[in-house]
Amino acid sequence: MWFTDPEARATLREARSQQDLLDACDYHADTVARVQHDKLAGLWERASGVPGFATLPGFADRDLSALPVTTKDRVKDDPDAFTRFDLTGVTRYYESSGSSGRTTPTPRTAADLIGNTLSVAGLWRRALGPDPLRVAVMLPSDILPAADLAIGTCEYLGHTTLRCYPFTTGVSDWDRLVGLFRRYRPQAVFAAPGVWAQWTRLLKQRGELPDLRTSVTTVLLLGEVSLAAQRRRLGADWEAAVLDASYGSTETGTIAATCEAGRLHLLTPGHLVEIRQGEVIGPPRPGATGELITTTLNNHARPLLRYGTGDIVSVGAQPCPCGLALPTIAVHGRGDDTLTWRGTTLSEHSLGSLVYEDSRVTGYLVQVAEGNAKARLVLERDVDVPGDAEIAASARDRCTAAGVEWDDVVVVSQLPAISKAGASQKSWKRTSIARMA
Repeated sequence: MWFTDPEARATLREARSQQDLLDACDYHADTVARVQHDKLAGLWERASGVPGFATLPGFADRDLSALPVTTKDRVKDDPDAFTRFDLTGVTRYYESSGSSGRTTPTPRTAADLIGNTLSVAGLWRRALGPDPLRVAVMLPSDILPAADLAIGTCEYLGHTTLRCYPFTTGVSDWDRLVGLFRRYRPQAVFAAPGVWAQWTRLLKQRGELPDLRTSVTTVLLLGEVSLAAQRRRLGADWEAAVLDASYGSTETGTIAATCEAGRLHLLTPGHLVEIRQGEVIGPPRPGATGELITTTLNNHARPLLRYGTGDIVSVGAQPCPCGLALPTIAVHGRGDDTLTWRGTTLSEHSLGSLVYEDSRVTGYLVQVAEGNAKARLVLERDVDVPGDAEIAASARDRCTAAGVEWDDVVVVSQLPAISKAGASQKSWKRTSIARMA
């Protein structure tokens, strides 16, 4: 399509020219500010055709700071009010996964796809290196954009690609994946953390990991929150660099992407990012923690002004060793995706950080009785480690030190597959919290 549509080709040329300029100056703040200024002018024009924004305070004056934050719920309640046009002229149609309860239709034009792809390519080029690679994409291709993003960006960068999501019934499964890895010998792989952890466990059980890891040098995790301890363990298992590849959503496009140092950098040429701390909204200053709010400069079919993502992030306090001038962030998960247990609020990030401090643990499940009368922490141990009692005792001690008291901590050899499907399909409370009698 990009090669047959004259308008798309012109958009691609302009985006490449702009990206070359950003790459050449390592995203110098002055250059980024000029790009933002130019894109914001176009965004105001596009948003004038969006009913949900046109009547907001501050819109007529084009005063972004005067606009109220647009919540995810408001967009989900009336998605047509936040779309510029019908599906005429749309290149691809996606919907959010609905992990928070309701799906959101998200059409994308060629300009949407080009802007998002090239902004990510600027960072992933550094993480993947300059030479052509064989890339395997273990992400779902249906409805969600994650696999398309990985494929499109890698094709733009000149890499060979293979789609091989292991939960595609009748087409691809774990056995098929073994044969694919043996023949294709991927050097880089994109996968959700849960999927990659399950794949690693399976290969260990079969004794096939030493063979299949020989070609893999880089693993890029996306679609879920990944924690540093998880990445360290998987990196040791695969003898490869394991990176947190990107952060974003179906609605917003990609907001941050990894560099070669493994840090997530805000893609500020395509997003005006703010951080909400309580009632205060401000720029992403070093060390700030709060809800990420974005104005999507690259969105055409569904422009978003001051969109509250619901995700809690921390802005890096120190510059990244890679040398890029773009701010870095750590993603902690959804602000409302938490569990309150005996006065302590637990999140995917806080509990996962405690659990995965022990490299012998590959997953966990919290079982809660009706009325929160009791709660049990169930740990999944790696396939090649003994000592269930010691693993449970160690986890209990770490949690107690952090103020989290469990009625019981048990260790199992395998957790349900629902906790491993991954790639934007998971809600932490739906897949990691279960009710027990």
